[in-house]
Amino acid sequence: MLLPDKTAVIYGGGGAIGSATARAFAREGAQVYLAGRTLTKLEAVADEIRRAGGKAEVAQVDAMDEMAVGEHADEVAKAAGGIDIALNAVGVMHVQGTTFEHLSLADYQQPISAYTRTHFITAKAVAKHMVRQGSGVILMLSTPGSRIPGTGFLGFGVTCAAIETTSRLLAVELGPSGIRVVCLRPDAIPEAVAAGSHSRDVFAPAAAKAGLTVSDMLAGAAGNTLLKRLPTLSEVADTAAFLASDRASAITGAVTNVTCGSLVD
Repeated sequence: MLLPDKTAVIYGGGGAIGSATARAFAREGAQVYLAGRTLTKLEAVADEIRRAGGKAEVAQVDAMDEMAVGEHADEVAKAAGGIDIALNAVGVMHVQGTTFEHLSLADYQQPISAYTRTHFITAKAVAKHMVRQGSGVILMLSTPGSRIPGTGFLGFGVTCAAIETTSRLLAVELGPSGIRVVCLRPDAIPEAVAAGSHSRDVFAPAAAKAGLTVSDMLAGAAGNTLLKRLPTLSEVADTAAFLASDRASAITGAVTNVTCGSLVD
């Protein structure tokens, strides 16, 4: 097992990536604490983990609420004796498919504000417990939008670049306390879209403008990768489990490319 006796908090634990990663962490021996806004989704994931022999707890927490996130982290640390791993897999609905000419300031700023807020809040809440114990791993999520040229995703592209920069700078600040910070950069995940992720609604306007369905648009994107496919949920989750483990103990301040080659570093 990669994560025996580790305690992991997953914000957005009821979503596609969050739930897949929770299952991977539990399978690798971690006790997972799922936090999110929709209790029914969290409970469904937790029940699945428990049926498979894993350990999972849930809490209804708004990851945009600094006080609520802080109180939850304190409760987890008290119950488990600390926090070893934290992943922010929160998804925020935002505008894509609108070019700069027609993009409003509010739609441009919305994802930047929301995503940077939740990543700051969750990292801040868990870091104090990790500093106290002298170890820990904070995982963040980005997309190739941080690097690739294109139109219609100006706000989200800036958002992803900000998340990646945040992860690097936090790695500098927290490294002396034994804490690693790593960002994962997966491309679009067709399974997540099919499972009802908010990404379907995000991608829909751009697909419609091209006269395509979201599925057709993703199929075209897959054809442009080096592997001629897009990543799966299990590939992203397994990568997260490895990065959170002691086998990746020399990795920090890095952005891990999980794009199947849509972006080459």
